[in-house]
Amino acid sequence: MMIAETGRVVGVEVGSTAPVFLAVLAVHVSAGVACVISGAVAALSPKRPGRHPRAGTIYYVCLSATFVSLVALSVLRWPYDNHLLAIGALGYAAATVGVVARRRRWHGWPIWPRVHGTGMAVSYIALLTGFYVDNGPNLPVWDRLPHLTYWLLPAVIGVPLLWRAVHRLTSRPG
Repeated sequence: MMIAETGRVVGVEVGSTAPVFLAVLAVHVSAGVACVISGAVAALSPKRPGRHPRAGTIYYVCLSATFVSLVALSVLRWPYDNHLLAIGALGYAAATVGVVARRRRWHGWPIWPRVHGTGMAVSYIALLTGFYVDNGPNLPVWDRLPHLTYWLLPAVIGVPLLWRAVHRLTSRPG
């Protein structure tokens, strides 16, 4: 079942007004918002037991739900959303590498923190990129920016922050 028509729901343009699409979209949006919040909490929390790993676990679970719902939405709107599926697959793969690095503590200190931090940060950058590519044209202020901005701005901001965080984390005596 492919759905290609668009519509508006509470004033927001959506890919379809079909009930199945809207139900999956509701899960997708809810999980995506939870990703943004839990990912920010994990990133901004001290890297020790407690808040950071709890928020990171919530982030990964919500990212999993976001990715599964993205796959369903992409199937329903194929080929219109295939670029979003590519972004989501990259982000989910990066997060999975980050989670595995943390669980297995690859190669001892300081390699696994670099892999973990990079994987999780790349997944967060991809999450925001997908959001802005899909929604940027409908957002105030963002609707005035060139389309390329939606693709590049999350990385332009996120990559230097990632580099700084990984450098600070792995350059301290250990």
